[in-house]
Amino acid sequence: MTTTQTVAPTQAVSYVRLRRLWPVAALVVFAALPYCGLRIPGVFDSPVNAPGTLQLLALCLVFGALATGYDLLFGRTGLLSFGHALYFAGGVYGTDILVTKAGLGLWTAILLAVAGTTALALLLGAVALRTGGIAFAMVTLAFAQVAAITIGRNPGDATGGEEGLPMSAERVPAFLVGVANTVNLYWLALAVVVITVLVAHAIAGSPAGRVLAAIRDDERRVGVLGLDPYRYRLFAFTVAGGLAGLAGAMYALLIGGATPHIAASDQTLTLLVMVVLGGPGTRWGPLIGGFLFTYLDYRLVALGNSDAVDGLPGVLRGPLSQPLFILGTVFILAVYFFPGGLVGLRTRLGPLAKWLPTRR
Repeated sequence: MTTTQTVAPTQAVSYVRLRRLWPVAALVVFAALPYCGLRIPGVFDSPVNAPGTLQLLALCLVFGALATGYDLLFGRTGLLSFGHALYFAGGVYGTDILVTKAGLGLWTAILLAVAGTTALALLLGAVALRTGGIAFAMVTLAFAQVAAITIGRNPGDATGGEEGLPMSAERVPAFLVGVANTVNLYWLALAVVVITVLVAHAIAGSPAGRVLAAIRDDERRVGVLGLDPYRYRLFAFTVAGGLAGLAGAMYALLIGGATPHIAASDQTLTLLVMVVLGGPGTRWGPLIGGFLFTYLDYRLVALGNSDAVDGLPGVLRGPLSQPLFILGTVFILAVYFFPGGLVGLRTRLGPLAKWLPTRR
């Protein structure tokens, strides 16, 4: 065997090991960010470990987790739901109401809110999944609209109506209250991401996950093999709803309460954009898409109100002062040039690797 033949398998093994280790390395880096006082001009307005920056990063993590859970439906199973915001709102309002109105402890409230959201997803999914295609999307949208209207009408003075419902700090542990404890909220958001990713990846790699992929590709063939697609789709719908409830509970802690906009139908459309931006049906695409979209959403609002944009000519100032215009442009360009999402960038740039200089 020649030296070249010996080195090639060794390099392949090393590459596989690096691919397996980089998520752990990324987790360590994110966990250590609160100890980093580095300033990154243009990226953050304050040091990385400042409360404002950690708050933004925690929100990005929450929506990255939410997009990862939604991808169990859209990317893994091929179900286009327009009502997934309902279960996110269930986690937010469920946690807030149980803490503020019922006087329960935070951890008990989160547990009950997630369990209740999971049960709600099971119940509504059992109905919605009796339909398919556009009909399924419309049924899920109808459920979400009913929930949004109910929240806005403030039944029993439980939701706060259009003004939202601030969370009472009396039942929240002291280490999660106050600006000085933002770092603890950040670590808790990182834990939510870890839980969501582990659940999603465990399902994707299991026999049930392979059946879900088969349903996405050819549902009739799954039925011919003697499997019941309805049961597997309901399983994915229920788990995705429960994960959305967990992300919602974390969101309620981060913003200190609940606001009615989270139950709006456009929230689910935003989730869809996140997943498509990152790459549906991929291991890390939805998480990356959710993180990046949320970061851009918050940062572009600050950019639109900055003096730099105000000093531009009117033809540029108008579009650049509208964050949705910029986000829409970024999304169109990403879909056009990277139809498989941002995680497909490596594959599309793969042919360029042969032009790179090689080490002899």
